[in-house]
Amino acid sequence: MKRRRANAELNFWGQTVLCHKPPIVIAWWSAALPGLGHMLLDLHLKGFILFLFEIIINYHANLNSAMVDTFIGEFDKAKIDLNAQWALIYIPFYFFSIWDSYHSAISINEQNALMQKSPLHVPMLTIHTFGMNYLEKKLPWVGAAWSALLPGAGQFYLRRIIPALSLFIWSVMIYVNCHELDSLQLLIDGHAIDSMKVLKPEWLLFLPSVIFGSAYDAYSKAIEINQLFEKEQRAYLEKEWPSDSNFLFQREDPHEWQQ
Repeated sequence: MKRRRANAELNFWGQTVLCHKPPIVIAWWSAALPGLGHMLLDLHLKGFILFLFEIIINYHANLNSAMVDTFIGEFDKAKIDLNAQWALIYIPFYFFSIWDSYHSAISINEQNALMQKSPLHVPMLTIHTFGMNYLEKKLPWVGAAWSALLPGAGQFYLRRIIPALSLFIWSVMIYVNCHELDSLQLLIDGHAIDSMKVLKPEWLLFLPSVIFGSAYDAYSKAIEINQLFEKEQRAYLEKEWPSDSNFLFQREDPHEWQQ
């Protein structure tokens, strides 16, 4: 009989664990960059779509450029740079992303509460033509460090292919378009002023959210995977060696020794 609810899933694409998600934290990451909050909820398709629209709408609205102009006090230039039509589209999109991630987190927490006392059903190892996946403990700081160096690398460390591929695509696109690596090379060569000129603020402002969001995702998912590993081990041991079985301490009847 097919289970009505599943509390975890393991396949060659990665692991998905049903666990408590702080709605405020999820909403905060969606505010930092629409799509990140949904990625933390393992709603990858929705997160990818929201991230795509964030890039498109933000770029056409010149929102990041206007923000940079505002930061340096050039308010008149910010008004000229900002595209009002695209900015008006961005406002409801931005708040919808925050609202949807917040309520999705609440809904997932409700499902998690219903599954608290349900037995865990997840394989320890899965093998597929495209690859294999298995449960093992991971170091959260290692995943976070790799994702901080290159967004998506920490997700590959955790064998979470879909978010890793998504973050790789977006990070490469942002790195190339913001010319951050070109700026770094010029800075190393001693051309500090030129290194600032080549930067594209409309793309550069995406980078901190992607880097820190990817690092946080890798860190938190590593903790969830470790908890899933411990639950699976506990469930297996309780099934194979139930607590009410005292066969290790059972003794033969003393009367049988005398016979």
